[in-house]
Amino acid sequence: MPSSKALVRRPSPRLAEGLVTHIGRSPVDPDLAVEQWGAYVATLRAHGWETVEVDPADDCPDGVFVEDAVVMYRNVALIARPGAESRRPETGGVEEAAARLGCSVNWVWEPGTLDGGDVLKIGDTVYVGRGGRTNAAGVLQLREAFEPLGARVVAVPMSKVLHLKSAVTALPDGTVIGYEPLVDAPSLFPRFLPVPEEAGAHVVLLGGGKLLMAASAPRTAELFADLGHEPVLVEISEFEKLEGCVTCLSVRLRDLYA
Repeated sequence: MPSSKALVRRPSPRLAEGLVTHIGRSPVDPDLAVEQWGAYVATLRAHGWETVEVDPADDCPDGVFVEDAVVMYRNVALIARPGAESRRPETGGVEEAAARLGCSVNWVWEPGTLDGGDVLKIGDTVYVGRGGRTNAAGVLQLREAFEPLGARVVAVPMSKVLHLKSAVTALPDGTVIGYEPLVDAPSLFPRFLPVPEEAGAHVVLLGGGKLLMAASAPRTAELFADLGHEPVLVEISEFEKLEGCVTCLSVRLRDLYA
């Protein structure tokens, strides 16, 4: 079985200049951010993930949020066209990393915009948030790229958060989890479990029932533990100040040729 890999990119020295859309700006400690990023990467490695570092993008304050630059489905890497024009230079290094890993590379073209953080994959169902950063043309191009490979693409309206995965992610059994005040249409998901904290809506599936999640969601971690999962907590306070979460900081590639 191919090993699980995760693309990561170290924070830019200009991280504190990163975009904020739905929250107020708070001071960011760049040194603490680098420390937290290092611990996040080490946690991935400790749980069996091979981390692949994308070339730094020091002139891109938001470059550490590498998930937004690409969407993976099977062996296809769809290079995003970020909705924020200032973020478009981030994609080149990610494209090169995906190509080095042997992915088939496709692109989102003008007038489409698509951020990877707007895409939630559960099996062969691909939910894509239609909101501030991803437009209708971007959704259409994602359909054209992935539906021939067997994906079922479902567009999800969103207006209360930056990205779809700022509102919802999913547990290993496919249950969608979210902080209900920020979810526009929970009824679109066959199974939806509300969580008690905003940061609790974000999990990365590490394998073996382990859930990587933010230390800022202790009540949600307790809920997941009660359900038989194993939360693995990381501190990402400096990235949360920029509307980041545990999913944003890596692109997970499993079984590329499945």
